[in-house]
Amino acid sequence: MLLRDPEVAKHTKKVFPVATDTAVLPYILYRRASIEQNPTKAGYLGADTVTIEVICYTEKYGEGVELAEAVRAALDGKQGEKDGLVMRSCVLTDSEEGYDSDAYAQQLVFNVKI
Repeated sequence: MLLRDPEVAKHTKKVFPVATDTAVLPYILYRRASIEQNPTKAGYLGADTVTIEVICYTEKYGEGVELAEAVRAALDGKQGEKDGLVMRSCVLTDSEEGYDSDAYAQQLVFNVKI
């Protein structure tokens, strides 16, 4: 979903799961931070709630803010499907910024129902 979004793609073409040692700025990392199973009263498995962290790394602070806003617009309130996995909802719940290893970092936290 991120790379298909024109605003995100305008800022970066690189999205990696969990970690990377070879990326050149700017790039995005994502990871699953937690998962909560939501069984129904009848005992059936309901939608899981997954916390996903998306971190935007850039050389300049302003670029990071722009990339983070593009990521937010691409994901917040959206639904989607890929390879049989259905994202029923995606909601931004938190954000944080920092500086790490010569790069500005904008972290966005989403709760996703799958």
